Amino acid sequence: MEKPRLAVELALLLLLSTLWGASYSFIKIGVETLPPLSFIAARTALAGAVLYAVLRGRGLRLPADRATWRAFLIQACLNSAVPFTLIAWAETRLGAGLAVILNATTPIFAFLMAALSGRHPSGGALRGVGVACGLVGTGLVVGTEALGADAFATPAAVLAPLAILLATACYAGAALFGARFAGLDPMLPACGSLLCGTVLLAPLALVVDRPWQLSPSPASLAALMALALACTALAFVLYFRLLRTLGPVGATAQAYLRVPIGVGISVVFLGEALAPTAWLGLIAVVIGVAAMTLPGRSR
Repeated sequence: MEKPRLAVELALLLLLSTLWGASYSFIKIGVETLPPLSFIAARTALAGAVLYAVLRGRGLRLPADRATWRAFLIQACLNSAVPFTLIAWAETRLGAGLAVILNATTPIFAFLMAALSGRHPSGGALRGVGVACGLVGTGLVVGTEALGADAFATPAAVLAPLAILLATACYAGAALFGARFAGLDPMLPACGSLLCGTVLLAPLALVVDRPWQLSPSPASLAALMALALACTALAFVLYFRLLRTLGPVGATAQAYLRVPIGVGISVVFLGEALAPTAWLGLIAVVIGVAAMTLPGRSR
C-alpha cells in the first residue's frame, strides 16, 4: 500500500477507534433520561435505516431466504440487541470508563470460546500471555476498589460489571457465529442484524417503557443521534472499508486503540475518575488485547 493511502487508512482507523471509544460516553449521557431499552431500540432502528440506505445506494439488496434471516436474527441477539441493552443498563450504575475497559476483552472471550469448542486457536505463548493479562486486568477493574467503596451495597451494583462481561461474551460469540457470513458483503449481515434487533427491541420498548410518555433531555437525544449515526452506522462503514484495505488483522487494532481513547473521553468530558487499580486494569487489558490481535512474526 502506498504511503499516502496508508496514512489515510490509518487516520480512518484512528477515527473508528475514537467513535467506538466515545460510544460508551454517549450511552452514559443517553440513559440519564432515556430507559436503556428504548434508547437501544432507537439506536438500532436509526443505524439499521442508515445502513439500509447505504446498501441501496451501493445497489445491493438484502437476502430474501429464511435461512439467512434466521442467521441474521441470531447475530442480532449476539451482536446488537442483547449486548447493547446490557451495556446501556449497566451504565446506569457504572462509569463509561470502566465499561469501555471491561468491554475491550472480546478477543479474549473469543479465544476462550474457540478453545472450549475444540477449535484449538493458534497463537502459542503470545496469546496465552494475552489471555492472562486480560483476565488479570478484568479482575482489577471489577475489584471493589476500582468500583468504589460502596460498590457492592446493592445487588444492581454487583450485576452491572457482570452485565458488561456478559455483553462482551455475546460479542465474542457473534464474532465466531459471524464466520458463516463470509460469502456475503460484510455490510449485509451488519444491516440485517440491526434490522432484526429493531424488530426484537421495539415492541418490548413500547410495552415496557411507553416511550410516548418519556421526556428525554436534549443532551440524551443528541447522544442518541451521535451514537446511532456516527458510532454505529458510520463506524460500521469505516470498519468494513478497513477490512478491505488494512485486512482483518489491521482492522482489529481498534480493539485496543479504543480503550485508552474511550477512557480518556470519559475522564475529560464526563469528569469520571478511575481508581489506581482500574488504571492498572486498563494497562493489563490493553496489553492482553494487543497480544491477542497483533500479527505474529512472519515466517
